[in-house]
Amino acid sequence: MPPGSAMMTIDIDDEDERQQMMGELNRLREEHRDLDAAIAAIESVGPADQLQIQRLKKRKLILKDRITFLEDRLTPDIIA
Repeated sequence: MPPGSAMMTIDIDDEDERQQMMGELNRLREEHRDLDAAIAAIESVGPADQLQIQRLKKRKLILKDRITFLEDRLTPDIIA
């Protein structure tokens, strides 16, 4: 991609960096699943604390954004 272009792509050639990103990605995915389980558990016990559920859902969204970012960094661009 030419310098100064609107979209910047970063190559991940360093295997250590790639492994760190994969580790973080796996950890974030696990935390995202754990939040699903926590929300379901809170909702199943009766009247739920809506503020707590809202906070957990907000945390899930933040995790999802980070997961998407890391997946995009780890997936090579394919020029069609």
